[in-house]
Amino acid sequence: MASRQAARAEARFLRGETGVDGASGKEELDPSEVEQAKAREALLRGRTWLGRECLTWLLWKSESTEPITSVDEQPLSVVFHGRLVLRAGAGDVTELSVKGVTSPYSPLVRAALAKGLLVHGARLQLTHGEQQYDVGVDAETFDVKGAKLPALIQEEEGERITERLELAGRLSHLLDALVQAFVTERMSRGWASKTVPALQEWMAGR
Repeated sequence: MASRQAARAEARFLRGETGVDGASGKEELDPSEVEQAKAREALLRGRTWLGRECLTWLLWKSESTEPITSVDEQPLSVVFHGRLVLRAGAGDVTELSVKGVTSPYSPLVRAALAKGLLVHGARLQLTHGEQQYDVGVDAETFDVKGAKLPALIQEEEGERITERLELAGRLSHLLDALVQAFVTERMSRGWASKTVPALQEWMAGR
């Protein structure tokens, strides 16, 4: 009996479940911390899914080359270019990455979307008035990644820094406007009856 208990204790030690003193090797978390961690994880999953829907909707809307929305009374247009990452929660294929100038609008991407994948990361070119921004975004946070701002006009170093900060702020404002345009349509009565069927037809190549 004693040898059997000793063998079990040794097995727990080898698995890292106990320390050399026999006490638990795992840090005990406060129940409130466990609940907060679960809540954060659920919130992140929800935001990521909504972000993927937003980028997928934006890809569909941008193919027409028509402005997505208007900001400060000037049209805001979007073009997807370069690397595009698609992800799904389950299935035989859970991630697909394509590269190429026009690859985001390829039949391969639409076929993958039709099978349940959604856009998770993309490179966007935003045209607002006479200014162009090039930016990478992902569905998880919609944070700016590797942005290329319009050419600076000011010549003095101090003024150029200020101008660059203003352009960065404007880019953030433009991204917010795109998300708001999606949310407005997502919450509209026509989302299920008009937008979703139109998206499905586009994915099917019709």
